[in-house]
Amino acid sequence: MNTTTFDLPRRHALQRRDTLDWVFAALVLLGGGYAFQRYQASMNVYEQGILLCTLPALIALGWFWKPLRLLCATAGAATLLAIGLYSQHTDGFGADLAAGEQVFWLKYLLSSQSAILWMSLLFYMSTLFYWGGFFTGAGRNSVAEVAGSKLAWGGVLMALIGTFVRWYESHQIGPDIGHIPVSNLYEVFVLFSWMTTLFHLYYEQRFATRSLGAYVMLVVSGAVSFLLWYTLARDAQEIQPLLPALQSWWMKIHVPANFVGYGCFSLAAMVAFAYLLKSATLRALLIGLIGVPGGIVALILAVRLLGGISAQTAEGLDSWAAKIAGVMVFLGLCIALRRHLIARLPDLPQLDDLMYKAIALGFAFFTIATILGAFWAAEAWGGYWSWDPKETWALIVWLNYAAWLHMRLMKGLRGMASAWWALVGLLVTTFAFLGVNMFLSGLHSYGKL
Repeated sequence: MNTTTFDLPRRHALQRRDTLDWVFAALVLLGGGYAFQRYQASMNVYEQGILLCTLPALIALGWFWKPLRLLCATAGAATLLAIGLYSQHTDGFGADLAAGEQVFWLKYLLSSQSAILWMSLLFYMSTLFYWGGFFTGAGRNSVAEVAGSKLAWGGVLMALIGTFVRWYESHQIGPDIGHIPVSNLYEVFVLFSWMTTLFHLYYEQRFATRSLGAYVMLVVSGAVSFLLWYTLARDAQEIQPLLPALQSWWMKIHVPANFVGYGCFSLAAMVAFAYLLKSATLRALLIGLIGVPGGIVALILAVRLLGGISAQTAEGLDSWAAKIAGVMVFLGLCIALRRHLIARLPDLPQLDDLMYKAIALGFAFFTIATILGAFWAAEAWGGYWSWDPKETWALIVWLNYAAWLHMRLMKGLRGMASAWWALVGLLVTTFAFLGVNMFLSGLHSYGKL
């Protein structure tokens, strides 16, 4: 076989590109060239390498999934507009961030905090419209579900604008303070929210159904609710200098890869929830979806009544009991409205396939993130693995989904068993993501509550 034969697939792929594809590629390269020329002095050789690798990857993604082209172009244009508005107001070091409260478009739309608040509102509205779609319209996709999808796209756009502008804002505070906004709980909850939504929107188009939006956006709305509470309780929106251990180029690739995994695992869990609502018997749903949380509430109340705990701990237990009771009420409503909630869901084999694809993609990226984290740990602390609580729970998450994939591929795990497993996996993932920061301490305790 000659070399010409090897070139055929590549040539065929390039010939399929339309004018907009090439315009998008040119815009990405121009944007990358501008960033390299403008900010080269602030980047080390590794960061320059990351930027150069990002450009072809982004072009490939835009060619693979067309909606990303408009999303990237719009987010980039809005970010440049925000930078231009900031640049008109300078102080002794750089742009005066006080302009974010004085310039109309920055104050109400384009400053990082304004954009993230818009993201929160749009994701909430998207969730409501998706749920409204179960009770309005007919056919595969109702008008409300279409609106929910558009609002979700708007939320992702505002999240990206907020992230990029926050990145720029951090560089305007002082020397060596600027950093990619993935360094604390506030910033990674923004990352989790838009990334999970974007994966949902991809699978929504891939499987030609919007009926899963109501389920997936519940997780996103939960993340947004935590984000808003955390902002009010801790002024978490304030940009802080990086801790010494975080001042590494490894953070720029480790954290995003990690949250691809978290987002996919969360999506898979909500698809599993939809699968169980559609396939399980009423008795099984009552026992599993309400009985288990009810047992947890009973255990908490028993510990509370036994006494011997501090007032602060008792208050925390009461708070968790109230939250879980609220979840039980919601699950009860889902079961009561089951007929409406499953009417337009895809067939069970399609749900099962979507669950598998999401977990497989998440597992691949979570594995990469874990390996990258080990290299980062070796650079920061002198060892690849230290059995820190975060590392231990990351291993637990990895083993959980490795076992799930093994059972599926080797033993043919399907149906309700795999769905229950994926749903429980969300609890494991949530504890690794958030619970470790709340209840445990260690080298990774950068986002204490």
